[in-house]
Formats: sequence, structure tokens, C-alpha cells
Amino acid sequence: MKKAPVIKKKHPVSMILILLIIVLALSVMSLGIGSIYISPWSVLQTFFFGVQDNFFILYNYRLPRVLIALIVGACLGISGAILQGILRNPLASPDVIGVTKGAGLAAAIVIILLPSSPLIALPISAFMGAAIIAILLMIFSHRTNMRPSTLALVGVALGAICQAGIQYTMIKFPDDVNTTLVWLTGSLWSRGWDELVLLLPCLLIIPLCFLLSSKLNILALGDDVAVGLGEKAKKTRYILLALAVVLTGLSVAVVGSIGFIGLIAPHISRRLVGNRAGVLLPASALCGAVILLVSDSLGRGLVPPTEIPAGIITAVIGAPYFLYLLKSERKAG
Repeated sequence: MKKAPVIKKKHPVSMILILLIIVLALSVMSLGIGSIYISPWSVLQTFFFGVQDNFFILYNYRLPRVLIALIVGACLGISGAILQGILRNPLASPDVIGVTKGAGLAAAIVIILLPSSPLIALPISAFMGAAIIAILLMIFSHRTNMRPSTLALVGVALGAICQAGIQYTMIKFPDDVNTTLVWLTGSLWSRGWDELVLLLPCLLIIPLCFLLSSKLNILALGDDVAVGLGEKAKKTRYILLALAVVLTGLSVAVVGSIGFIGLIAPHISRRLVGNRAGVLLPASALCGAVILLVSDSLGRGLVPPTEIPAGIITAVIGAPYFLYLLKSERKAG
């Protein structure tokens, strides 16, 4: 009787390199997608050989959009992986703890009540909304000894309150509902270099998250074990939570409320590289970048020149995967 062939799992570093190559290839293809199609070879000629035919379109419109998709996708992927680690809940994500809803409520208030405010007011208000929810989350959790289960429940409650506020605002002031809904759905339409500048702090926070990955591994062992190993579990959890919130807040401030990436990117990464945070966080960043880049490219390329918001595409991809995760968790339980 023949033995079944053994499938060797690739080394985590090899998988990360493969993901990086995929991200680069998708970036080149995404630069060519739009109402005017540009072939990948023409894209490469423009940036590496100085051909000027498509330079204006690529540099001024598509390049910043692709870079924003890569950074935001990476931020949401890392944020989801951190939250799932500190909450020890595989179904946790920035949406679950209410940060995304807080940013959405603040943005809806600015869009509807302050329509003549400068453009910079929207991302600033969205980030402040996310920060306020995070502060409330820390205050409530501190009074209940910062248990992971309590943190998740408080986040769900705060998110529900913010969602109710969003709905009330849209019902009370229906004239600007369309603009609000587009922003709440999440889209990279009209995003350019000015919005990319707002994401520059992420380029400093992402490496910091990688440096703290060992602490995430310790927290995964449980608070008692972490304390026994000399780790200040509560303080470490606050720091990691703050980093995840900042990454999510900046992302939502620039592109709106794009869901599911923080949930599914870490799960895909675990299947590829395992649970060790040192490789999980980079893999989650790359998977998140791939998901958002593909979603934005599909939104631009399916029915040009009309664009489908990237948030709708991620929902179409993420909702079935979320149901699959729930089914898997039920079987495991």
C-alpha cells in the first residue's frame, strides 16, 4: 500500500519573500488598470527607462493610490494580527474593538455638520474619533484589570454606540447621506500625494511593531506565564493596543472604513507562516497589502470609468471567509 505523499511546508522566510514578489507584481499591474489601460511593460518603461508617454497619469494619479493601498493594507493587517494576539481571540479585528466605528462617527459628523470645513479636517477628525474610542477602551479595561475578554466586550459596546450615532446623524441630516455612505464604505478614489503624506507616521510605527513581536509571543502564553517570565503584561498590552489603534486610525482617516482586512489577513498569514509573531506580522502586512490592492484594482477595472469602492470588494471577499472562520471555530470548539 502506497504512502500518501508528504507535503513540505515552505520556510516562513521563503513565504514572506514570495508574498513580497506577489505584492511587487500586483503593484505593477495595478498601475496600469483604469479607464485608460497601460500595459505592465509600459509601466516599467515609464519608471525605469524614462519613457514619458504615460508619466503624467502614472505619477500624479495611480502611483500615490497604489502606495496608499499598500500602506493601508499593511497597517490593517498588522493591526488585526496584534489585536488577535493581545485579545487571544482569532475573530478579533479593528472593527470588533470599535476603533473603526469611532473614526466613522467623527468623520460623519464633519461631513454632515461641517460641510465647508477644509479637506484636512476629515482625516484629522477620523483619527481623533479612533483615538477617543481607544482611550475610553483603555479606561474601562483598566478598571476591570484589563482582561482580554473584557477588552473585546467593551470594544463591541463602544462600537455599537458609535454605529447608533452614525445612523442617527444620517437620519437627522439626510441631505449629505450619499457622501457619508461613500466614505463609510471605504474607497481610494481621488486619493493622491497629499493623503499619502498623512500615512508617513505608519512607516515608523510598522517597524516598531515588528520589534515588539517577541512581546506578543509572550502575551500569547497567558498573563500568568508572561508575569512569570518578567513581562509586565498589562503595560505591554496597552502599548501594543495603542500601536494597533494608531495604525487603524491613520488608515481609516485616509481611505475610510474598509472592513475585513484586519480579520482575514492574519488568518491567511497563519496558514502560510505559522503563529510566531516575528514572521506573522510581516506576513499579515503583505497579505493585507495584497487584499486591498486587488480590491482597489478590481473596483477600478471591472466597469471603467465607473469605480466600485474598495470597501465593497473587501466585504464581498471577507464576508464568506468570515463565515468560514466561524464554522472552523465551532468545529474546533
